[in-house]
Amino acid sequence: MAQEKEFYLVEELAERLRVSTMTIYRYIKRKKVKAYKIGKEFRIDKEEFNNFLNKVKTKK
Repeated sequence: MAQEKEFYLVEELAERLRVSTMTIYRYIKRKKVKAYKIGKEFRIDKEEFNNFLNKVKTKK
């Protein structure tokens, strides 16, 4: 049975990281985080977001 993926909205990630939504859009534009555009909204895969956080943590 295929595992269903979970996605975040830009607004959810902005709230979770305590940054503006524009910051998340910049990350998407600069390809720091991979996002899927569905209609007019971007969706970020939960696993992709976790990978992004791990990359940020290891840079410090």
